[in-house]
Amino acid sequence: MSLIECKDICKNFGEKVALDHVSLEIPKGQIFGLLGPNGAGKSTLLKLLSRVTGPTSGTICYNG
Repeated sequence: MSLIECKDICKNFGEKVALDHVSLEIPKGQIFGLLGPNGAGKSTLLKLLSRVTGPTSGTICYNG
């Protein structure tokens, strides 16, 4: 079972696309890191995972 599972996450800010159909699975007991260049959507994804904001579309499941 996964700790966190994201399926087809999109996040738009008006016309600006921050995340475009991102899917990932973080298994329980694993260390996970986000790497990427500026503007890649790392902070936006973390805000979605911490429920600070919601996705435009897609689903985020916690503990299955």
